[in-house]
Amino acid sequence: MVRKREKSEYLIQSVSNACDILECFSLDEEEISVNEFARRLGLNRTQVMRLLATLEYRGFVERSRITGAYKLGLKIFELGEVYTTRLQIFKKAKPILEEVVARCNETAYMGDLRGEYVVYLMSEETTKPVRTISRVGSRFRPHSTAMGKAILAFMDDSIVDEIYPDEKLPIYTENTISSKSRLKEVLQEVREKGYAVDLEETEPGVRCVAVPVFDYTTKVIAGLSVSGPVTRFSEERIEGELVPVLLEAGKKFSESMGYEIGRKIRDKVGDLL
Repeated sequence: MVRKREKSEYLIQSVSNACDILECFSLDEEEISVNEFARRLGLNRTQVMRLLATLEYRGFVERSRITGAYKLGLKIFELGEVYTTRLQIFKKAKPILEEVVARCNETAYMGDLRGEYVVYLMSEETTKPVRTISRVGSRFRPHSTAMGKAILAFMDDSIVDEIYPDEKLPIYTENTISSKSRLKEVLQEVREKGYAVDLEETEPGVRCVAVPVFDYTTKVIAGLSVSGPVTRFSEERIEGELVPVLLEAGKKFSESMGYEIGRKIRDKVGDLL
């Protein structure tokens, strides 16, 4: 019988010690000396200095030129911003998804691009008995999904080349985009229209429509989509009903993430340059 190892057996002591150093900081104590770290953590001064040197090199701590003590670095702030933004996205996505479902009664999703895949992070289900299998937690190559194309269209072309180094793309159905050159043409069309479609390109019998979501930096950060069986997603309904609902929802979501303010600031800065 194989013994199940406890999580503590996988710990790397030096990494744990570095975390202990970071956890010493608080709102009441923004700067801490090497000697104080050594006293609190029960480590010798040399160990502490080596840990601090590594953390400083990576930007997690900074050394005061005046006192010689250490304080939290910019990298901590950057990671905190990522975490805070992620929480805001989930919090603000829920009412948007609920509104989309209330208006068209099709399953709505929010997701983002992670590496080479678009990941579906949350959803609001339709009340209709016939529905597609939930995609939450699933990941797909972006070229075959409406959400993936809606996000990729508003990113630099270099990202497309990075994700797809070869001209030939993976094919999942007879409708899947099969070449990078065609994908770039489609992404240009998405930029012009403001939305993307998946006409049975990932799964036979399933269609989707998606729009991008932008934040205060004016960068695309997520996508909103609705999906359902092809029997309910005629091209007439997509164009006449679903696209207007999603465009409005995407605009509202982006505004809640500070997009309009960020865009105006960017435009003013551009005028001054």
